Amino acid sequence: MLNDPLAAALSKVINAERVGKKEVVIKPASSLIKRVFTILSENNYLGTLEEVEDGKGNALKISLLGNINKCGVIKPRFSAKNNAYEKWEKRYLPAKDFGILVVSTPKGVVTHLKAKEQSTGGKLLAYCY
Repeated sequence: MLNDPLAAALSKVINAERVGKKEVVIKPASSLIKRVFTILSENNYLGTLEEVEDGKGNALKISLLGNINKCGVIKPRFSAKNNAYEKWEKRYLPAKDFGILVVSTPKGVVTHLKAKEQSTGGKLLAYCY
């Protein structure tokens, strides 16, 4: 039994990247995991995503690009106000304008940059650089 499926999925991806694999299969694939990996793919940290139907929970097949230095979940899932993202950037990202924070907002799961644009707060889910 997995206590945190998102953390397990991100650690599986980072471990596969470190040993030089070209693709990884994430199972089970929840809608939150799919959305987080879609955001990472849109920001060129991951390659293509393909959903594989297996009848029990489905799986995601992800092609790796080798662009991830580090990624992980943020526990506990802190609340971030729309004007306080800089504080969280300093805590989880190594430098200014380097990497992304994934945030669950009322307008969906987005990066912290898009959340700043929309001027909305949310819960911090993950970081990647």
